[in-house]
Amino acid sequence: MSLTKRQLAVFADKQAGQIPFDTSPRHLAGPGDARHITHGLAAAGWTTSSDPLSSEIVMRSPDHCHVLQFDPQSATSAWWRLHAQASDTEPRWYAEFGALVPAEVLAALTDALLEPASSPPDPWGQVDRAGWHRDEAGAAHSPDAMCHIKRRTLSGFHDRPSWHIQTRDARDVQFPKPVIWHAYFDEHTPAHLVGAFFAALTDQAPVQRGLFDQTAHHRAVQERSHLHPQQVVDAYTARMKAIRAQARIARRQQTAPAPRPASACATQPAARR
Repeated sequence: MSLTKRQLAVFADKQAGQIPFDTSPRHLAGPGDARHITHGLAAAGWTTSSDPLSSEIVMRSPDHCHVLQFDPQSATSAWWRLHAQASDTEPRWYAEFGALVPAEVLAALTDALLEPASSPPDPWGQVDRAGWHRDEAGAAHSPDAMCHIKRRTLSGFHDRPSWHIQTRDARDVQFPKPVIWHAYFDEHTPAHLVGAFFAALTDQAPVQRGLFDQTAHHRAVQERSHLHPQQVVDAYTARMKAIRAQARIARRQQTAPAPRPASACATQPAARR
């Protein structure tokens, strides 16, 4: 499946019918439009294997190494699940995200997944540069004390720590409110992907929401954007074109590829968690 002109036109029509509002901070901005994620993957050649009449979306990478699931009827709070199969050089890894994770933040991760792996500095650097507070235990907290990033070992069976992100109302410390949304990266998730997610999450630039779009919390600040709807569409279209161009370059570089070993990436559906 590739991203079609009709699909882009439908996105543009929606934007034309609403007034964009700058919404911040990002962790309270609400889910936004999931097409920031799914359109980007489709532009890179990911295919949909789910029933088109179902509310669930399952997308697979061209090499069958990665699977993204979106399930709004999930019995857990994880609506988004990203699985990576083990390869000859990389272990299997898993990440999940709650319903109200901002689409633009998750899209920063999926965009990074489409690029060649890099060796970035410690993901904590993204958080520290944004001015988030680090406590004595090493956890990071947003300036409004509503989003928290921790790294911890789940049990004695895990020798490496995993990443845990939670957004919750901070007004009552003694009796904490329910989690608004969460994200989790297991201990094998590549650092450059975690770093891309953190960079987008802590970015102080607002994201655009329509006047009646859902936000994650009433403390989200919304102001009439200086951007016109067409500018939002133009930026979105430019991103899709860049992803397509990058995918074409990657395909050219893979001319006459060596046969993939059977163990390189499993082709069976990833197990649900």
